[in-house]
Amino acid sequence: MNSVASVTGVIPPTGNLPAALTSFVGRREEIAGVRQLLGSTRLLTLTGVGGLGKTRLALEAAGVSRKAFADGVWLVDLAPVRDPSAVPGTVARALGLPDLGPQPVLEQLAEHLAGRWALLVLDNCEHLVDACAELAAELLSAAAQVRVLATSRQTLGVTGEHVFTVPPLTPEDAAELLRDRTVAVRPGFELTDGNADAVSRLCADLDGLPLAIELAASRLRTLSVQQVAERLGDRFALLTGGSRVARPRQRTLLAAIEWSYELCTPAERLLWNRLSVFAGGFTLDAVETVCAGDGIAEHEVLDLLDRLVAQSVVLPAEAEGLPRYRLLETIRQFGLERLAQRGEEERLRQRHRDFFRALAKCVAAGWCGPGQQEGLARLRADNANLLVALNGGDAQAALELAAALRFHWCIGGFLGEGRRQLDRALAAAPEPTPVRARALWVAAWVALLQGDFAPADRWLDEAAVLGERLDDPLVLAYVQGMRGTSASFHERPHDAMPLHEAAAAAHTALGEGTGVVLALFQLTLIQARLGIPDAAESGRRALAIAEENDDQWGRAHVLWALGIDALGRGNQEACMTLVRDALELARGFHDYVAVVLMLDLLAWTTAESGDHRRAARLLGAVDSLCGGIGTTIAAFGPHLTEEHALCEEAVVAALGPAAYEKALADGGRHDTPDAAIAYALGTDTDVGTEAAAQVSAPSPLTDREREVAALVARGMTNRQIAAALVLSPRTVGGHVQNILTKLDAGRRTEIATWWAAESGTHPVK
Repeated sequence: MNSVASVTGVIPPTGNLPAALTSFVGRREEIAGVRQLLGSTRLLTLTGVGGLGKTRLALEAAGVSRKAFADGVWLVDLAPVRDPSAVPGTVARALGLPDLGPQPVLEQLAEHLAGRWALLVLDNCEHLVDACAELAAELLSAAAQVRVLATSRQTLGVTGEHVFTVPPLTPEDAAELLRDRTVAVRPGFELTDGNADAVSRLCADLDGLPLAIELAASRLRTLSVQQVAERLGDRFALLTGGSRVARPRQRTLLAAIEWSYELCTPAERLLWNRLSVFAGGFTLDAVETVCAGDGIAEHEVLDLLDRLVAQSVVLPAEAEGLPRYRLLETIRQFGLERLAQRGEEERLRQRHRDFFRALAKCVAAGWCGPGQQEGLARLRADNANLLVALNGGDAQAALELAAALRFHWCIGGFLGEGRRQLDRALAAAPEPTPVRARALWVAAWVALLQGDFAPADRWLDEAAVLGERLDDPLVLAYVQGMRGTSASFHERPHDAMPLHEAAAAAHTALGEGTGVVLALFQLTLIQARLGIPDAAESGRRALAIAEENDDQWGRAHVLWALGIDALGRGNQEACMTLVRDALELARGFHDYVAVVLMLDLLAWTTAESGDHRRAARLLGAVDSLCGGIGTTIAAFGPHLTEEHALCEEAVVAALGPAAYEKALADGGRHDTPDAAIAYALGTDTDVGTEAAAQVSAPSPLTDREREVAALVARGMTNRQIAAALVLSPRTVGGHVQNILTKLDAGRRTEIATWWAAESGTHPVK
């Protein structure tokens, strides 16, 4: 690296970074990430919404990188600059470069930075993006050793630019920032068990935005954490009173967000407003349907959305493996206020409700076919939007949506939520309509799965009367099937069997595959429990229909029922194979009830095979999954309850109470359907034992030494490592020597060998 003494010029070597007035809290990973990127890219832009702490992160990262830039680290504050042509002059003044006459300032900068090792921090570029992009491109072309670290709510769009999206603070860092800033205005404030929940909720509601958290801390001078959290409904009025020496837009939360809003075009602002009707995120197709029109053409939506992403207003996200977008709650609240001011809120909310009702009806109508998991995943990802759509608007429309979400409630893992929503929607829409008739049998299904039989039977009676009055054969067919389920759960299998037979015939006549498979697999189950030989034939009929329609969920249930039939005939091996096949098909559905029933059968056969410890763990998973949806094994009838109890007794007798409880707790850690399936289908019978609990010995190296060791193992020289980690070669040499000493090694190849053993990789030869 060139020394300052070897370069003529007027720029002093020290830089101009200001001393921090407050402590820097958290963001260790972000600091490390920025430093590492500064070693491999020449233009790095930190992006993010206003109030996210981009400037503070840039200054901290630049400060700890000083040693790598012998000619200084220079802050250029562009916030007060309004004229794009003034950008080069602002940079020159920050560098202490005098005006040397008629030569353009940008050329003077390029000449004086050529050959120097310097880092320029261009802060607040978003309102001068084009000018900053031009300056960065010119300087980086002329000065090969110069690097630029920019902060902007919008990327610069220069070739070679690397974008680092600054995330909100982690919950832990957010809580510590709140504590640190509150102590300054309220000495003695601490995080305690008593206020931990309120602090966590407050920080989460503030989206982990440092500016919002610091403004909230100033309110803790007179309010409790709980009081501040409760007043966030009007956050823009509450979060004011920042530092008097801060820029105007950093003194209040409203000013910070308004700055971003003003930088948007009218069309971008309009889309921002409309996006605020979504809760918890949204997909492109939802935006195109809900937000287009009246000033935004559908073909413009993608481009506008992309521009809002580029300006850090909209954040790319992912849920259930699906690409999505989201707004921070603070950004959403700002847009919602503007939407109401324009008089558009109710119209957009109605379009939002219409979109999600159509989505739910589409999933329900196409259930007996391909795409079941994808449909449920979409509904899970949009659960927050579904709950918003269920509240407000026409009561009959809300009831229709609640009924259309039947597979989301009963299979997707939202049983309790489904019960609450259906209870509310039925009470709000008592009119004897076809929509109510459908909702009644859906509500009965939910209640049956919860083991709440009285309301289920009452709703089925009302649905039967309505179905007859409205001459709705599909409702009547489902009522018959659900009455069969109720009879089975009440341990009346002889009553249940003809009901399921009639339901299967009715659904077949209507061409309704979902109802046919549902009725036939339950008929198979009852015949198997009664020892009726027809069980296998009923199961084969159901399996054929499910396979013909690519009904994966139906196939899984039929295989489970056939497994019970195999066990009843004494074929334990066939039962084990069938239930494992059923579990394999159940992966990805998030179906708590199905996995509970399948695991319970697997626990029984596992215990009979002699592996009582594994059987206990499976029972633990069953208990945990039941708790997750607010039900118990008793909900599925006395027969299953009795078999479950007998299995428990056998396992306790074999293991002893203490070992049983330990294995039960081990299994209880598999508390989601997919986690439980993964354990059940795995070969490891020792989960929770000492072998699984072993902890590797701590590394003798510090975190920084481990970073250096990893790069040594890749065959990099000290100079290459210095560039990658933004350190001086001398510092890297010191780290390498420390590593050799700690590992009692004499050569770099021994470091590579140690790293390979430590990380499970192979050293570079």
